[in-house]
Amino acid sequence: MKRASTLIAVALAALAAGLAQSQPAKAGVEKLYILNCGEGVAGDIGRWSPGVNEGKPMDFVDNCYLIKYTQGWFLWDTGITDAVAAMPNGLAPADPRATHWRKSKTLAAQLDELGVKPADIKFMAVSHTHPDHIGNVEMFPQAMLFVQKAEYDWPNPLGVGRFKPEHPVTKLEGDKDVFGDGSLTLLSTPGHTPGHQSLLVKLPKTGAIVLSGDAVHFKSNWDNRGVPVGNFNKDQTLASMEKIAGVLTKEKAQLWINHDKAQRDTLKLSPAFYE
Repeated sequence: MKRASTLIAVALAALAAGLAQSQPAKAGVEKLYILNCGEGVAGDIGRWSPGVNEGKPMDFVDNCYLIKYTQGWFLWDTGITDAVAAMPNGLAPADPRATHWRKSKTLAAQLDELGVKPADIKFMAVSHTHPDHIGNVEMFPQAMLFVQKAEYDWPNPLGVGRFKPEHPVTKLEGDKDVFGDGSLTLLSTPGHTPGHQSLLVKLPKTGAIVLSGDAVHFKSNWDNRGVPVGNFNKDQTLASMEKIAGVLTKEKAQLWINHDKAQRDTLKLSPAFYE
């Protein structure tokens, strides 16, 4: 009798284990990697904070973010083109007040270090279409690109499309819960450009993070609600900052400011990750 009970218990345990293994993994974000997609020096940060620190240079960084989701890899922004890594003197701007970019390691090499091939990226989104954010979009021609319709349709000064027309795209008009579970939400934050967007990421251990794109450029810019002189629309910029502030409060989220070197120096870069 005792032996029979033991056999039944073992069988039930095996059945339970089998059922547990057959259950699909809970959907959600598993990991977030910060990739170094460029470093540079802005010649005059007065361009980004009018009336403050006019004529003063500032170190800038340019981040990309690789996110492991249960349905596949998601890439947020693609940084300066990898071609800059081969330029001994970096990419100098035509306007010395702008940012002189350099690249110590390519995006492709950083993905390779993680065992991720460009073809493994199933989904991607860009905050906006300035060159330091879309420099490597076509490294991932198969990835579904999420972009605001206002940004996609914004006329390019060169008279050509901002993306290759054959690149798969989902054009958004407002906020978008990417996978329908609240773990990745694109936030419409226009102002810097017509269709600028930011990204709310909810990690199981780290909690909520808002990736700013260029809705804000550095902390004092955020604290003072400074609107860069070259922004598309000042009122939209300020409204977007207030929208982000509301999200930060509601979600008890951190704000990660894309170009802020002082902040990034406090964060873990790939191959370390947040979960």
